[in-house]
Amino acid sequence: MLVRGMILMVAIVAMGCAGRVPENLGMQNGMLAPCPDKPNCVSSFSEDPSHHVAAIAIADSALATWRGLQLILASDPRAEIVVSSNRYLRAVYTSALMRYRDDVEFLLREGAAEIAIRSASRVGHSDMGVNRERIEELRRQLVDMGLGQAVGSK
Repeated sequence: MLVRGMILMVAIVAMGCAGRVPENLGMQNGMLAPCPDKPNCVSSFSEDPSHHVAAIAIADSALATWRGLQLILASDPRAEIVVSSNRYLRAVYTSALMRYRDDVEFLLREGAAEIAIRSASRVGHSDMGVNRERIEELRRQLVDMGLGQAVGSK
């Protein structure tokens, strides 16, 4: 009986962890939405050091880098591309255990030779650095493919 109760409680908590899709997602005046005050978001548009993450610098061709990013996301079993256009991309990452969902947005800024980024958790206060780590891993993969530049190199 105790085991059934625990299983039921875990199921109820897991269903609630997905959170609702925030209404402020998408491109707004050429930018992505600002991060909330909570430490569970990073953005290349943020001026606050605790939320700031560098945009992905394009190494060669903007189109090749954009397509490479799409391939990386499509091959990640935890990511689902939910919006894709020629300048804007949004993916939802789902954690394995608790099924938490994070919204990750990308904005191709060809004039600046970069891809701007915003990654935010839907629920909770802290993300234990998961959003920042995710962006740095995506950057590393693009650099390894010869499509992005490491932070600080030009």
